[in-house]
Parts: sequence; C-alpha cells; structure tokens
Amino acid sequence: MSSKDMSVEKQMHEELKAEQRQALSTMNTRQKLGYFWYYYKVHVIVAAVVIAFAVMFVYQFATNKDYGFYAALINAQLTEANYETADEWAASFQEYAGIDPGEYLVGFDTSISVSDDTSSQYAVSNQEKMLAMLQIGVVHTIVADTETFEKYAQNEYFHDLTAILSEEEIRQYSPYFYYTDAAGFDMGDDDTFHTEAELTDPASLTIDHRDPSTMEKPVAVGIIVTRDNLIADAGYYDYLADNGVTYQGYPSEAVLGIPITYAEPEYALRFLSFIHLQ
Repeated sequence: MSSKDMSVEKQMHEELKAEQRQALSTMNTRQKLGYFWYYYKVHVIVAAVVIAFAVMFVYQFATNKDYGFYAALINAQLTEANYETADEWAASFQEYAGIDPGEYLVGFDTSISVSDDTSSQYAVSNQEKMLAMLQIGVVHTIVADTETFEKYAQNEYFHDLTAILSEEEIRQYSPYFYYTDAAGFDMGDDDTFHTEAELTDPASLTIDHRDPSTMEKPVAVGIIVTRDNLIADAGYYDYLADNGVTYQGYPSEAVLGIPITYAEPEYALRFLSFIHLQ
C-alpha cells in the first residue's frame, strides 16, 4: 500500500470516529448501550467466552485433588434404588477411613463396563481406560463379575492377599477367598508355538475358584462379596444370579481384588471392614 493510500485510509478512519463521537453525544444511556451492543456484541461474546474458560481452568487447577481411594465396580448394574449409593459410600468411607477431604477425593466408579466385544467402541475404550488406570496405580480396588475378574487375575493384576493381610485378617476373610491358578501365569510367555487346538478357551474349563485344592498353584487374589455385605445389599451384581450367569462351570459371583500397582493398600483393607464383610 502506498503512502497516499495509507493517508486516505487514516483520514477516513478519523472521520468515522468523529461521526461516532457526534452520534454518541446526542444519545441517552440506553441508546448508547444499544449502539455499543450492535457494533461490538461479537467482541463482547468472544471476550466473555475467553474469560469463562480462563476462570474455569484456574478453578480446576486450584481445586484439583488426587484420589485418596478409588474403587472401580466393573459391570455393575445401576437401578433406581442404587443410583446414588456410590456417592453415599464415598462420603461415608472418606469419614470412616479418615481421608482428608481438603486434600483427597474418594470415588466409587460404577460407570465402567467391559467385555470382549471388539465391535463395540464403548467396550474397547473402557477396557483401554481400565488397563491404563491399573498401570499407573490410580485404581485401589476392583469389584467385578467372575469372568471379568478372572481375566485380570490371570494377567497378574492382583495382590496375593495372604501376603498383605495380617494373620487375623486371613482367618477372618479366608472363607471368602477367591483363588486363581498361577500355573496359567506363564502360558504364552515362552517362544513355543501353540496351535489353535492346543490353546484352551478359559470359558470351557470347569474351575471352582472357592476351592484351592483343585488347582496346581492356587493364589488367593480376591474376596467374594456376593452375599452379606454392603456391595451385595446395593444390588449391583444381582443380575448374575437373576439371569443364571455362569463361568467355568459355576455361578458367576461378585469378586473384590486389590491391584498390585496399589503399593500400600491401607485403605483397600479398611474398605473390607467398611462393607461389613462377616
């Protein structure tokens, strides 16, 4: 642009500003507001949105808290009766366990549904979410149906309870122990080629996970919470019995486990007493 063109543009700009000042000088307050909104509403809206996002970001950053305790209830069934139960548990357990609400959150997540249905993007994303959370140690307790729980157990995601419970706790909870066979942990870890005929579908096996004598290398990785405790009373896993769901030849049950990535599972052990497991 030439200097002449720039001079003309500057002159026009000055004349426009003068006209605006003249117009505003004859308006009352209401008219001035209307004028301003007509010419600058886009700028105002954009500025408001930017400010809102900035305030929200600062608020979230300032109030962001880690989880003092986070439990994932996988494949739990929500009903009208238990819809708010998880939130009620969170508030009660936070007080029961002495977890500082000013520093930490407590959460019971009943929204996670996983399956082997690779055609469902929702199921796949939930599976990926769970694996990522387990790997970084965000999940402190898992409750799931037998089939789901056993798949995590065979991938060595859970503590051996006899290694983290006291002798008294072992005596108390051993009637509810869920066992997995550690003989299956090493399957596929070597370089041996296996044909499809040699690979056994786990669902086709008959295994009583309450009975360690039926296993080669039994490990107590879970606690069965199907009856006589708060989880059972909430009805999250009633559908298993109602629909006659079975896995490996036995009725499917609700099982609780403590992930090995939870290095100091103090609150998970307190949760066992919180749910009144007798």
